Amino acid sequence: MPRTAMHAVGPASLCLLLGLWGIRREGSMWGDEAATWQAAHRSVPDLCRLLDHVDVVHGLYYLFMHGVFAVLGDSLIALRLPSVLAMTGATLLIALLGARLADRCTGAAAGLAFALLPAVQRYAQEGRPYAMVAACVVLACLLLVRAVDRPRAGAWAAYGTVVLVGALLNWFSLLVLCAHAVTLALVRPSRAVLVGWALASSAAVLGVLPLAVASAAQSGQVDWIPPTRPGTLRGVLLTLVAGALLARCARPSGDDRGPSGARLPLGTVALPLLAVPPLALLGVSLVHPLYVDRYVLFGQLGLALLVGAACHAQARRLRMPPRRLVAAASVVALLTLLPLQCSLRHASGRSDDVLSAAANAAAVLQSGDGVLYIPAARRDTALVSPADFTGTRDLALAQSPLESGTLSGVEGSPRAIAAAMLTARRIVVVSGPRMPSAPTARDRAKLRVLGDRFRRVSTTVERGRRISVYQRRATGHEHVVPRAGTVPSRR
Repeated sequence: MPRTAMHAVGPASLCLLLGLWGIRREGSMWGDEAATWQAAHRSVPDLCRLLDHVDVVHGLYYLFMHGVFAVLGDSLIALRLPSVLAMTGATLLIALLGARLADRCTGAAAGLAFALLPAVQRYAQEGRPYAMVAACVVLACLLLVRAVDRPRAGAWAAYGTVVLVGALLNWFSLLVLCAHAVTLALVRPSRAVLVGWALASSAAVLGVLPLAVASAAQSGQVDWIPPTRPGTLRGVLLTLVAGALLARCARPSGDDRGPSGARLPLGTVALPLLAVPPLALLGVSLVHPLYVDRYVLFGQLGLALLVGAACHAQARRLRMPPRRLVAAASVVALLTLLPLQCSLRHASGRSDDVLSAAANAAAVLQSGDGVLYIPAARRDTALVSPADFTGTRDLALAQSPLESGTLSGVEGSPRAIAAAMLTARRIVVVSGPRMPSAPTARDRAKLRVLGDRFRRVSTTVERGRRISVYQRRATGHEHVVPRAGTVPSRR
């Protein structure tokens, strides 16, 4: 690595070490990761069939993970390692970007701040595409700065390509174009820069348009997103206020034109990146709820840049070597955030643990038992860990996920499900911690037969999933001793 980039090695190394620390999260896997696990195990033709029905927005990521599993095998480490490496790359790039916009000390501080952010550490250890999207976005920012400095066709082509790749991983990353539009409006660059950016951005948008149209047809997948809550608004507002204060602290410390020759001031890149994507997504959510913080995780890049600039400015005010202040601040931040870092790596750090539910189900299942999933999406418990359900019957399933090209399979009619349930002596139900507020006709049939013909004998609730054992009602009194660690029914 060139000597001028050595300042980025420390932050990237820290991010890598933190990402590898506890990467298995005590053998846990949450629901969205289970979708990645299932998709990555399918052949390419079967994966294409799946994307026709669901999750087309993650198609490129699933295809990539299919290749990862083919090379590394399937394990929790293989599931999450690409995200760790992607976030490490993003940390390296944010340090390089900070150095180009200001100086190497600012870049190192920005990289360290980014590596230590709790949201960054959370998604660095998750088998989903958000870390890769963050890496693409920061690379696009770096390419934008270089293209503004030296507007050439090749520079704009590289910028447009990276934006396109990020959007193919998750098209919400196109919101970075809104941030870059604000940046360019603030600095008023030459006509050649505006034309180059417009052409590159338009090409990226056109390239991802088919994906956006296809994912719009699957918009039912995001119906679970609730309307924006006041707590979410407060969180976004506090982050923006913090960013504004950091920008104010950093202002006296430097020039608009950093020593590297960048034409864009750091604040004009960082503040729009921090503010515009979440505000734009919140605006859309007024019409249709879509705001989820991980969709705009890349906004944290702007916060990290502002932290780096503020650290350097504070060092100048205190008349102390910037490196010493950055190192001291990093140690304090690491120690302060250590309890939170530990909790993120604990199995309880994620809700909806699929593997824990599978183990709890295996502890109570007997050969010949019937199994029900309420709602059907909870079938991922068995699909991720089929060995735990050996010798049992899925009473509702009419067509398997692979045959139907879906994640959860196709269940039979309510009447067929009810008839199948009446053939079982015992039924184990896998559900969420609470029954769905608006159950489907199939789920209503399951609940009705369970209430009329069965009695619940035990329940285990752990990490976001409930395992309930139901016994067929007998004419006489039957004493049932619940398994240790379960909750006896009050019925």
